[in-house]
Amino acid sequence: MNEDRDVVIVGGGAAGLMCGRVAGQRGRSVLILDHAKRAAEKIRISGGGRCNFTNIHSSPEAFLSGNRHFCKSAFSRYTQDDFVQLVTRHQIAFHEKKLGQLFCDDSAQQIIDMLVDECEGAGAELRLNTTVTDIRKTANGFTVHADTQSGTHTITCQSLVIASGGLSIPKIGASRFGYDVAKQFGLPVTAVKPALVPLTFQDEFLHRCRALSGLSVDAEVRYGKTVFREGLLFTHRGLSGPSILQISSYWDEGQALEIDLLPDIDVTALLKARKSETPRQDVLTALADCLPRRLAADILDELSVSGRLADLPDKLLARTGQRINRWQVSPSGTEGYRTAEVTLGGVDVNALSSRTMEAKTQPGLFFIGEVVDVTGHLGGYNFQWAWSSGFVAGEAA
Repeated sequence: MNEDRDVVIVGGGAAGLMCGRVAGQRGRSVLILDHAKRAAEKIRISGGGRCNFTNIHSSPEAFLSGNRHFCKSAFSRYTQDDFVQLVTRHQIAFHEKKLGQLFCDDSAQQIIDMLVDECEGAGAELRLNTTVTDIRKTANGFTVHADTQSGTHTITCQSLVIASGGLSIPKIGASRFGYDVAKQFGLPVTAVKPALVPLTFQDEFLHRCRALSGLSVDAEVRYGKTVFREGLLFTHRGLSGPSILQISSYWDEGQALEIDLLPDIDVTALLKARKSETPRQDVLTALADCLPRRLAADILDELSVSGRLADLPDKLLARTGQRINRWQVSPSGTEGYRTAEVTLGGVDVNALSSRTMEAKTQPGLFFIGEVVDVTGHLGGYNFQWAWSSGFVAGEAA
């Protein structure tokens, strides 16, 4: 079957649906293709099923990229306020959970339904269970070959938008498709790695993490000059929680992290003061006033520290304080793309127009969303990049 469209979008996720909506509203004939059985699976499973759809503090400073200025144009033209207005217009109830994170009160499916309805209203067709097998450049645009349950379709288009995502969460169909298309047309792709992902450990450290599994604390995690303060969670694989997920985007394999388990307390000063005020108090009791008792006991066991404060030299108290306020840990790796929320890296932004997301050397070819080397912090930032990059591409494709 042969078809002709103005715009073909490969990927029916957050960025692809936004792009299709905007292009359709311009009167363009739009076809959105996706291999999955349902649209926007990543939206559906995000935020515990309630979709952290944006962040009220979204700004270019919350994003990593080979060119930190690249995302400014898209964010200035479609902001978090613009998306909130769209959500409000569809009467979707939402709330701010913490740190500017906005979640649906009910279900992530509401965001998917909203985007699909917007696409339908704009005349943009969404075709699921469709696998793109080949793309070719033509004199007037592109030819796309796609397999469906009814057979092979050949679609010609003026503009081709790649919104196929990255490598994170392969169980919902993540693949290298977008990177392969970029390379096919001569666009550079940066190194990629799992981001916003739990960190793993080995040997004795892992054994201790397992013993503390399920325990969480507010912590400050540092890698070089980058610091995040949020929850830290011990798991049967290692360390997780928002602070760990955030730092994972910056961490380089083989390097150490520094963790402050009590960022508001100078533990050395605290223990010395307690020693003076209540010398008969057990050191575990003193620490358990500030830390979960299981964690305090584990730290003291590691340091071979026990007994009354009066019997412990100040040097040993200082060592204990250092262990809590400046804990040095060396991850062995990450849990990988299986649990990573996003992929760091992607299509080199220097090969794209920051205003339109169009490839500089391939007119009519656009890349948007996670497939591009723009990665946000945890908390709705990556969805905002999907909305903003999809919007500007939709205005140009």
